[in-house]
Amino acid sequence: MRRDFNVLAMLKGTERYVYVYDDDSRDHLVNVFRDHAADPHLSLSWLDVRILSRKAREQAKAAAGEPPAESRI
Repeated sequence: MRRDFNVLAMLKGTERYVYVYDDDSRDHLVNVFRDHAADPHLSLSWLDVRILSRKAREQAKAAAGEPPAESRI
C-alpha cells in the first residue's frame, strides 16, 4: 500500500519549520502549529499559523482534485 505525505515549510530568520504529515494527520497538524506559535522560544507567529493552515487546506483541496481558492491579497 502506497502512503502519500505532504510537506509544508516556512523559513523565519535562522529558524526552519518543516512539517511532514499525511492526510489523516491534518487536524493534528493545526494543533502543532498552534503549540509552536504559543511557544515563547520560537518565532512562529499567529499570522504564520494562519498562513500554514491555509496552505494545508489548499493541499487537501488539491489532493481531492478541487480547484484552489482565489487569493484575496
